[in-house]
Amino acid sequence: MTLDPFDLAILDILQRDSTTSQRQIAQAVHLSAPAVQRRIRRLRDSGVIRAQVAVLDANLLGRPLTLIVEVYLHDEHPRHTLAMRERFLAEAAVQQCYPITGEADYLLVLTATNMAEYEVLSARLFGGDDNIRRFRTSVVMGCLKAGLQVPL
Repeated sequence: MTLDPFDLAILDILQRDSTTSQRQIAQAVHLSAPAVQRRIRRLRDSGVIRAQVAVLDANLLGRPLTLIVEVYLHDEHPRHTLAMRERFLAEAAVQQCYPITGEADYLLVLTATNMAEYEVLSARLFGGDDNIRRFRTSVVMGCLKAGLQVPL
């Protein structure tokens, strides 16, 4: 899909604040509101816009603990990782999950209320899976920057 400068400008506005009205976007990018509406629909339909969500403050919602977990496997073949991947996808506390290159095989970002909850969570996610060689957890001490904005 080819994106023109109008599409990029619309995307830039939406990824900063998806509640911006189409009228405001139209004024900012110098298009009519119906033209902006058509472009946004096309961007959604094509998958360029995957979702429009509210970003919540986990700390204010009682989940102050963020953990980064590296998962090391014995075998990366899909037939040996399917059940693990399904557990990761089904677990609400898993905020992000990436298959990665390097020494570790997966990188997960998790949220928890406290370390006791994380112990239960890690047992559920990693325990009893003979393909998981080991996992290494880092506790996030603070947040310098967090976001999903794509440079345009």
